[in-house]
Amino acid sequence: MMAGLFAAFAYSVMPGLARSSDHTLVEAMQAINKAIINPVFMFPFLGSIPLLGLTVVLAWRGHGRPALPWLIAALALYLVAFAVTSGVNVPLNDELAHAGDPDHIKHLETVRVHFEAKWVTWNIVRALLHTGAFACLTWALIVYGAHRLQENTSTDVSTQTLAPDFHASASGLRDAVDHVDLDRKREASRHAHDGFLDAAGQQMLRRHDSNPAVGTSTNAT
Repeated sequence: MMAGLFAAFAYSVMPGLARSSDHTLVEAMQAINKAIINPVFMFPFLGSIPLLGLTVVLAWRGHGRPALPWLIAALALYLVAFAVTSGVNVPLNDELAHAGDPDHIKHLETVRVHFEAKWVTWNIVRALLHTGAFACLTWALIVYGAHRLQENTSTDVSTQTLAPDFHASASGLRDAVDHVDLDRKREASRHAHDGFLDAAGQQMLRRHDSNPAVGTSTNAT
């Protein structure tokens, strides 16, 4: 927003006033300097500094490390532009306001010369600084987005690589469990068969013992 505002002064407002009379320029700039002191301008102009500072801290402590140099550069450029506005343009505006009503200023041309050239030059400087800060913020956003995209892609690849191994391990575990169950069933079946044979043999012995005539008949024969 600041870059656009000061750039608009650089390529439209001030060139237009440069073609006007001394009285018109002084009167117009005095009126503009009064009108611009409002929340719509002051909030983004002053609030951008702590907001950028907070962004730098969050990037340093979080996932925004790749974009951190660009965020620091944006903050530095904004601070320099703020210093230009506070140290050069605002004092020139105050001097113009203290010159008084243009209708009662005796040497309007002198007032204009003292104000215009210097103000226009430093306005271009701060417009370029704010534009540079905006460009750094834009590039920081691109760098951060590319880094996050790369992280997400790496995570997806890792997940896809681990998934087959996990499924293979799970399949092998199921096969091992099935094999153990089969061995147990075979062992149980073998024990049951042996038990059945033992029981049948004991039953035949009991029958033989309970019927000795069978044995005597056999011996006689």
